[in-house]
Amino acid sequence: MRLGKHVSIAGGIDQAPARAKKLGCNALQIFAKNPRGWKGRKLNPKEATRFKKEMQELEMGPLVVHATYLVNLASPKREHRDKSIISLEDDYFRSGELGADFLVFHPGSHTGSGLETGIERIAEAINSILSRVDNNTLLLLENVSGAGTSIGSKFNQLHDIIKKVKEKNRLGICLDTCHAFTAGYDLSNRDGINKMLSELDRDLGLDYLKVIHINDSKYPLDSNKDEHAHLGEGYIALEGFKEIINHPDLRELPFILETPPFQDKDRDVEIILSLRDG
Repeated sequence: MRLGKHVSIAGGIDQAPARAKKLGCNALQIFAKNPRGWKGRKLNPKEATRFKKEMQELEMGPLVVHATYLVNLASPKREHRDKSIISLEDDYFRSGELGADFLVFHPGSHTGSGLETGIERIAEAINSILSRVDNNTLLLLENVSGAGTSIGSKFNQLHDIIKKVKEKNRLGICLDTCHAFTAGYDLSNRDGINKMLSELDRDLGLDYLKVIHINDSKYPLDSNKDEHAHLGEGYIALEGFKEIINHPDLRELPFILETPPFQDKDRDVEIILSLRDG
């Protein structure tokens, strides 16, 4: 299986592959710049070359980049939306320079301006970004927990965004288990997982699903709250994760942990490997 974890880029982006390998992973996720700021230092070409060399030598992959948290393509505020487009475009460019397979981002929040209008803004922004950046990185919309006016907690909302994008072949979906659970999809048992996948297949098609963020949830089903827990310490529980990582429709996908770090061995990595069949 391809199992990764989100790792730090402190000290240089080229340090990340070795950090993931040390945790027992063969894939990884990173930020390409400061996740809580609009701008980051320019990507050093030599650093990017070293990064790609490390990825190859350590046989790591896929590489997933996560966009900065400030991005809100659905914002009705022109300044914030413009900054969001510039920031996501920058992350997309960096992803291409690093040879990333995927760039994951949260669709955004309409902040009271209306769901349909928010979806239209997101699609327009994606079209704009794809028209200006040409690389082989797939842009992945991530499902969200459904708090407030956020967009993307249900698969039909993600479908409505994608159908308005011209280059659909450059898009995909990242499924976050914590977000799905607190949005009302019961992933703690096989029946609930099958029900969710049936809805995903109906609204999008399973081929759009490219990456799974494998996180437990500190909050209960349908709570619309987003806080990740270590595996087995939340409401999805280990039985749910055993079903998820061995499900015939999911087991060949890359799994990326976004759980808090440990000081020594990463017990979440060990748990996933112990739950895997075959």
